[in-house]
Amino acid sequence: MKRLDDTTFRCVVENAPLVSVDLIAEHDGKILLGKRKNRPAQGFYFTTGGRIFKNETIEAAQNRIAKEELGLENLPHVPEFMGVFEHFYDDSIFDGVSTHYVNLAYYLRVPKLQTLPREQHTEYRWFGIDELLASDEVHKYVKNYFTED
Repeated sequence: MKRLDDTTFRCVVENAPLVSVDLIAEHDGKILLGKRKNRPAQGFYFTTGGRIFKNETIEAAQNRIAKEELGLENLPHVPEFMGVFEHFYDDSIFDGVSTHYVNLAYYLRVPKLQTLPREQHTEYRWFGIDELLASDEVHKYVKNYFTED
């Protein structure tokens, strides 16, 4: 698995869609969302997730993301595939560059998580589905996971 240097990654973001995995973490009927530190979707509550790296399997990406963003050493079960979603943003981590994600969404029941990593999110909240659908602080792409057929 290879991470790209900033110059190469900027070129990719400018010219190609990124393939990513979102883990929709649920515990006792509530969905865990983190307030994003970085663009795109900065300042909104969003699911945990990240892009898939070259030569990384989807399963390996799920495990890496669960560890990096949920603090889980091992997935509690195989995540349930929810579908393919597209996310289009006017911004990115690079000034003046838009972002296009092809997103693979997976539902994951998790134990009550105590300590959560803070690299990608400033804070976390558990939302009921009706609550997240009504909140202006939750990004529209998160809401799509619960409203699209």
